[in-house]
Amino acid sequence: MTQTILVVDDEANLREMIRVYLEQEGYRVLEASHGQEALYVARREKPDLILLDLMMPIMGGYDFMRVYSKEVDTPVIMLTAKIEDQDKIIGLELGSDDYVTKPFNVRELLARVRAVLRRANRPAVETDILRVADIVMDRSTVMVEIAGQIIDLTKSEFELLAVMMASPGQVFSRLDLLDRVSGETYEGYERTIDVHIRNLRAKIEPDSRHPRYIETVYGMGYRFARQKGANHEAPSS
Repeated sequence: MTQTILVVDDEANLREMIRVYLEQEGYRVLEASHGQEALYVARREKPDLILLDLMMPIMGGYDFMRVYSKEVDTPVIMLTAKIEDQDKIIGLELGSDDYVTKPFNVRELLARVRAVLRRANRPAVETDILRVADIVMDRSTVMVEIAGQIIDLTKSEFELLAVMMASPGQVFSRLDLLDRVSGETYEGYERTIDVHIRNLRAKIEPDSRHPRYIETVYGMGYRFARQKGANHEAPSS
C-alpha cells in the first residue's frame, strides 16, 4: 500500500525537490505552504507522515502541531533552519518524532522518513509490564506510572524509556538508542537522543539536575539505574 507524506514548507522550490525524491521512492506526496493549509490537507487526506517546516507565514509549524497533534497521532519530522536546542526541545515536546536541520542531505532525510514510518508501522510490542523501583510501564497500553501518577510521554520518550527499563544497568550509547528507537544509526542525529533524555528526566525524575533513574555514563551514553528491589513483571495469563 502506497504511503502518503505531507510536505509543509513555504519554500516552493524546496517542496518540489523533496516531492521529486519522495515520489522516486514510491511515496504519494501532498504539499502545503503554511500551517492552516496543512491542517485542511491533513484532515482530508490523513497522511502517514508529515514533514513540517517551523517558520512559515499565517500559521507556523509549532502552532500546527499544537492543533493537529490533539486530533491525530501522525508521525512528524520537523524541518528547521533553527539550530538552538530550545527550538528542538519545543518541537519534540509537542510530539514530533525527529528533526532535520536545513540545509540537509536528501539521502539522510529519506533515511529519516523510512525510519520513522517503519517505527510507526511496527507491530505492537509484547504486552508485558515493566516495574523498576516505583516506575510501572505497561507496554500494551503505552502507559507509565510513577508512584501511582500517570506520566504523559511522547512516542519517542516512551520507546527510549522502555528500552532502558528492560535492561537496568546496561549502558546504551546514543547511536544504540537511536537505532533501537528509529531503526537507523546516523551520527548527525545522535543529539536527538540528548533532547529526549532531557525531556524524560524533566518528567520522571524527582530532581532532573540529580537524576535518580536515567544516569549519564560519561564518554559512553546512558543507562537506567539498577534500583533496590527493582524487578520485571509480566502480566499473569
